[in-house]
Amino acid sequence: MIGGSKDFADYKQFNFSGLKGQIKISRKGLHFFSSKVTLVFSAADKPFLDYFLGVLFAQKDLMIGNLQLQPESFENEDPVIITDSVKFLCISPIVLLPGSFNDDNAKRFITPQEDEFSDLLYDSTLARMEASGKYTPEQLVNFYKFQVVADREYLNRIQSSHKKFARIYPVYDSDIKFEVRGYTFPFTMYAPQPVQQFVYEHGLGHFSHKGFGMLDVANADSKASESKEEFNYA
Repeated sequence: MIGGSKDFADYKQFNFSGLKGQIKISRKGLHFFSSKVTLVFSAADKPFLDYFLGVLFAQKDLMIGNLQLQPESFENEDPVIITDSVKFLCISPIVLLPGSFNDDNAKRFITPQEDEFSDLLYDSTLARMEASGKYTPEQLVNFYKFQVVADREYLNRIQSSHKKFARIYPVYDSDIKFEVRGYTFPFTMYAPQPVQQFVYEHGLGHFSHKGFGMLDVANADSKASESKEEFNYA
């Protein structure tokens, strides 16, 4: 994390989307035709959010590939009511298996109907919740109910149109590139409310701090802005 704060040097309890805007996909990559783009960023800890925004808006120019950006403003989203049964949409792909260099296991396809799909997400979620230090061992033991049920109608429609809901994506760690399989489809998740809240705020699966596994609640107007602030640093 840039900014020099030792408190957040190894902080990974955050999640973000890809850049949203008018785009066109070609063999050379994404081409943006928007004068403005949006990034959805999520973290439950306000001190870290304040730190992140301060560092972000201290930058006069940001280069992402060949895209030159200038931070302009941010909007807070309205709170969303989370229960123990939530239908989620994937804003970014969910990664089931942790990849590493020269390891093809993370590219293995696992159908969402298999128990292994939910089991892998359960294991990674509980490990991240434990690592956050916000839950007692007794609480974690009680978070045993966990199931991800894919929207079967959506999967059938995608497959019948010869499109894909699972693709291979590159991941970079210490400038080393490796590949993982990511899944993008609507699903209903059954789990205790604290678990649902955690994945909504922190993402689901591996590499959420690298932009994977961001979720939104279906049929929820969660993108309505609560406030908008302009930053103008001297």
